[in-house]
Amino acid sequence: MFFNDTIIKKIVQLPTPFYYYDVDIFELTLQKAITASKKIDGKIHYALKANHQDKLLQILAKYNLGADCVSGGEISKALKNKIPSDKIVFAGVGKTDDEIELALSEKIFCLNVESIMELEVIDSIAKRLNVVASVALRINPNVDAYTHKFITTGLSENKFGINASDINITLDKLKTLKNVKLIGLHFHIGSQITDFSVFKNLCLKVNEIQRFLSERDVYVNHLNLGGGLGINYTHPDEYLFPDFEGYFKVFDEFLERRKNQELHFELGRALVAQCGALICKVVFKKKSGEKNFLILDSGMNHLIRPALYEAYHKIENLSKHHQVVNQLYDVCGPICETTDYFGKNVLLPETERGDIFAIRSAGAYGEVMASDYNLRGYPSVYFSDEL
Repeated sequence: MFFNDTIIKKIVQLPTPFYYYDVDIFELTLQKAITASKKIDGKIHYALKANHQDKLLQILAKYNLGADCVSGGEISKALKNKIPSDKIVFAGVGKTDDEIELALSEKIFCLNVESIMELEVIDSIAKRLNVVASVALRINPNVDAYTHKFITTGLSENKFGINASDINITLDKLKTLKNVKLIGLHFHIGSQITDFSVFKNLCLKVNEIQRFLSERDVYVNHLNLGGGLGINYTHPDEYLFPDFEGYFKVFDEFLERRKNQELHFELGRALVAQCGALICKVVFKKKSGEKNFLILDSGMNHLIRPALYEAYHKIENLSKHHQVVNQLYDVCGPICETTDYFGKNVLLPETERGDIFAIRSAGAYGEVMASDYNLRGYPSVYFSDEL
């Protein structure tokens, strides 16, 4: 159980809004993921875009996990928090020259390359620095992730990666570049994937691409299968941890792995989402027609997922934690946007002004995407081991 009476008594005394992170749940999640990954000798790179809180990154470093970064700022943040450079991978469709130079200067493990032009730029910068850049080609496998269209990344219509049809011309280009070394293939097809058949389909596509490459005598040291493993937003207490065993088992069963070929994964949401919650307070309640509205002191400025993706988060009234759930409310924020809401027709106990609410499963893509829109300020942060 995420919240118990002891924790709730402490939380409801703190000034809202704030993000609350349960460190024990975070560590248990890491332990389960690591145990499952070891069964296939998989290497995990935590995706910093999900959450880059220093304390959480320091715990990740303690567990010897790597980092998946999508900016120079994330590379610097990972290094600052003692994640070794040789465990850092760098992805992204728009790497700047300065970011590429930083990655090469810090001798990170690999740059995941998303276009032929990017290969040329990396080669040029590596030549100037008198180094050889280790790269993986991010291939767009045209695999449907069956998730929200805004977080699907593996279709040919998406901006990410090199189309499979362009592999030949990419290989030809690689032969002309002297300061780039191909060491891997990278795939990432989307986020919040809960249908494991999607990962099976990815494996089959990777197998096909590897056979295509082997016919051209091209072999790579590692396969990076990306991330995308989803969590249960609807029942976070009943399913506090993702099915890591089932996730890694899919790759063990369906991926045709070459001898001594390493498997790398870029998990983000699956590791950090359930350990976090956004805590806020009811400032007003109002009725309009048949609708009952609750207005909170936090909104899309602090957790944009419902407004951006129509995402669902479980909402709890901590002040009425043990009371009967019997009223329907639209739970909204204070921002001057119609889309500023956390949930519609949410079943809650009878709620009053001043009640403290928890927006659950907010450890990923929550605080990290917060803004100062409407100049309402950023949320505070508290950790369970500091209360």
